[in-house]
Parts: sequence; C-alpha cells; structure tokens
Amino acid sequence: MLDVRSAMRRSAQFHADLPAVASLGRTLTYAQAWERGVRLANGLISLGVKPGDRVAVLEDNCIEAADFYLGSAIANAVRVPLYRRNSREAHLHMLTHTQCRVAVVSPEFAHEIEGLDAEIDGLQIVVRDEGYEAWLAAQSTEDPDPVVNLDDVFVIRHSAGTTGRAKGIAYTHRAWMSTTRDWFFMLPPVDVGDGCLHVGPISHGSGYLFLPIWLGGGVNHLAPKFDGEGFVDRLREDKIAYFFAVPTMVADIVARCGEEPQDLPDLKVVMISGAPISAKTALAGNTVFPGQMYQMYGQTEAVPVTFMGPKQWFREMPGSDPLRAAGRVTAFAELEIRDEDNATLPIGEEGEIAIRCEGQMTGIWDDEELSAARLKDGWVLTGDIGRLDANGYLYVIDRVDDMIISGGFNIWPAELEQVIVMLPGVREVVVFGVPHEKWGEAPHAVVVTDPGAELDEAGVIEACRERLGSYKKPVAVTFQTEALPRSIVGKIQRKVLRAAFWADQERRVAGS
Repeated sequence: MLDVRSAMRRSAQFHADLPAVASLGRTLTYAQAWERGVRLANGLISLGVKPGDRVAVLEDNCIEAADFYLGSAIANAVRVPLYRRNSREAHLHMLTHTQCRVAVVSPEFAHEIEGLDAEIDGLQIVVRDEGYEAWLAAQSTEDPDPVVNLDDVFVIRHSAGTTGRAKGIAYTHRAWMSTTRDWFFMLPPVDVGDGCLHVGPISHGSGYLFLPIWLGGGVNHLAPKFDGEGFVDRLREDKIAYFFAVPTMVADIVARCGEEPQDLPDLKVVMISGAPISAKTALAGNTVFPGQMYQMYGQTEAVPVTFMGPKQWFREMPGSDPLRAAGRVTAFAELEIRDEDNATLPIGEEGEIAIRCEGQMTGIWDDEELSAARLKDGWVLTGDIGRLDANGYLYVIDRVDDMIISGGFNIWPAELEQVIVMLPGVREVVVFGVPHEKWGEAPHAVVVTDPGAELDEAGVIEACRERLGSYKKPVAVTFQTEALPRSIVGKIQRKVLRAAFWADQERRVAGS
C-alpha cells in the first residue's frame, strides 16, 4: 500500500495535463496543483516545520485549500483542520492540544485566531492575504521528498469527547488510504475527468471524497458554501458525478426542485452521511435523484462501517426496513452490538454499536485514558445505540451519551451548560437535543433561575453564540424555578426531560 503523499504524487504524474481542482472560476491541472503543493510544503519547511509536526488550517473551500491538503502531505506534516464555525476558545484548545507549529488562515477568518501566536508558545500564523501568491511563488519547486511511513500520522480531525472538549482523532497514512478504498468500494468507480462538487468543507465529511477523486483522475470542485439556489443547474453545467450531502442539504434541494426528477446524465452518486436522514427526505431525494442516492454510517473515529446504494435502500426486504436503516455492514468492516458489560448481543437486540475497520483512528491524540475507554481490543465503542437485523442492516436508535447532531455537526450539551450556568440568576441548567425541521435536531436548554432573576431567552442564546459559535447556540430556552428531576443518586435525568419532545417521533435521533 502506498502512503497518501506517494499515491497523490503518482496520480499527479499520470494526469499531469488534466484538470484537477476548480474553484470560483479558476482551474488547475494536476501538474499545476502539485507544483503549488510542493511550493507550500517548502514554505512550511522554511518556517521550521519538520516531518510529524502539526500544521493547522482555517478556511473555506478554495484553490488554496487544495494547496494545503497537498502541501502538508508533501512535507509529511500532520494536517489539523480548524472549524470555521467554532469559537476562538475552541480554536485555542485545538491548536494547543495538538501542539501546532503553524496555522494557515484565510483572510476572512484571520480575526478569529489573531493574537493566538502570542498565547501559544512556538505557534506561527500565516494569513493567506494579498501577499500569499508572491510568498508561494518564492518557494522552491523541488520536491522535499521526506521519508513517509504508512504508520506516520496523516491528519488529526476533531470530534467531541466525554468532557465536552474537542478530541483529536489521529489517522495514519495507512488508515486514511484504507478509508479511501472503503468509501468507494460500493460506489461507481471514478472515471478520468469525473467531477466531484464539495459544498461542505473538506475538513468534514466531503473531504473523504477529495483523495479518491484525485487518485482517479477526477476534478475536485471546491465551493465555499452550499447554495440551494441554482445548485442543480451547477451539477448539470459542471458535469458533476459525485457530491456529498448531509440530510438538510437534500431536504433543501428537494424543496427547490418540487420533488421532480432531474435530468443529470453525468451524476453517479449523491453521498448521504453526517446525520440520520428521515424516511420522508430519503424518498423525496430518490425521486429527485433516481438511482443515485447512497448512504453510509461511521464516525470520525472509524469510517465507513455500513453502506447502501439505491438498490439496497429503496426496496422491499423481508425482515428488514431499509428506509429506516443506516446501511448494511460493509465487506471491510466489523460491527457488533454490545451490552453494558461489552459482551456481544444476538442479532435483533439493542445495545451499543461497536465497530472495527482498517480505516479507523489509532487513538485520541495525547489522551491515553480516553483512547483506552473508546478502543477496546481494537474495537471502537461508538456511544450509539443500535440494532442489527438478520440481513445486515443497521438501525441507529439512540446514543449512549447525549451528543446532539445538528445539520451534520456534533454538539456536546456540557459545553452549552458550562456557558449558561455562569450567567447571573441561573441556578442550574440542562441541555438536550430536540427535533428540528431543518437541522434534524437542535439544542434546547431548560434553565432553573433564582427568584427574581432578570434573564431572557435572547440573552442565553447570544451568550452561547458568542462563546461557542453560532451553530452551537440553543434554538429555544425554557425557564422554570422548580428543580430539575434527578435520579436516586442525584444525577439530573436529562433523558426524562428530553423524552417529552420525542414522544411522537419514530426514533430517538432525528433526521432531516
């Protein structure tokens, strides 16, 4: 197996004169994109970056995002994506906890991390402002060609953990190449020139498609954001073959298309993941994109684990309910349902989903205790409650913990609770996910106030937005003066409060 850098370099050689990356009217061939990647690698090295050092990036999708993807791999540095919707406090944590040497930031986001180089020892910030192109052009075009081992760390992606702070999930070159293979095992193969439209950041789910498209000689189209207006026209005009979508995107496209089938002769795959999708949205999506809808399940820690295409998803299957499933167990993954003692349960019983695949994390970065808790004998304990049927379909029913998945983003209630409880007049607070028509689910806060407290919903929401970022703010706040319900050992019964909002729902996790 090749490492990521070597595999990308070979593809750049074989497809040198073909289009590789396109964004906002600019197109680069493979040779041009690779040369920019080499220049960026040498630029990072000139800043003191050595193989294995962590380098962060804060950006939207753009040509320069491809520079960084390629350049960090060429230098054998570890890519650490920062998330543009996060707060400054979250950026500080991610940079500190991964000991990043350099942070590269698009100018529109520079204010979010401005001054952090003074707070973090050894950090250098590179802003891709009007001087970036001249700086890049001044770097050497000689491939630095550092030794890359398959077990070197390639990327650290962040996910929430048991304390509510983001946890770095480390992937080696070996694991990332396995993930790349497994993502496309059940998809139509990439033909030379196939386009893949990335409207979600390549730091998230859509990024799993970047490498396989590059290796297959396709074109990665990088759009800064999703815009439902004219989206289908763009698929047609750019001859897009693949795109990744969270369920909320599908719902928006369906609404704009009036659930009418679209004539898209080049489209092969609409890849659905990131959050549960409702049966209603799935059926409507299959009408708009007939025979082109695929779904997978996995986590940042291990992906993909289940998969299904349109023929497995939209069919009658005795003993199964594919419309409400998250896919079937893939050929390269193992999946078990475990009880509270980590013992395997029989088919049909509900328990925690445990998964194992070649494309999974090596552990939680710099956290041996949490790594040991999440990895048991090589199996990842997902924290999701599920059921596996006799035909291999997986149903995700609930979560062991209280993670909220809103529009494809993970939100940890403890983060919001820690902010809200510090507001004047707040005695205690609990946050949980409730159904949301657009986002699938969203945070709802129940706040117990002191008598006479002057606190309103807008103030609570604004405090969370300011501290944590817009996407983590609650959509609603309930105020009360009576104490929150507690268990016999004194723990707040979050699930009791949450249950009332889900009484008329089929599942205890929502899709959009």
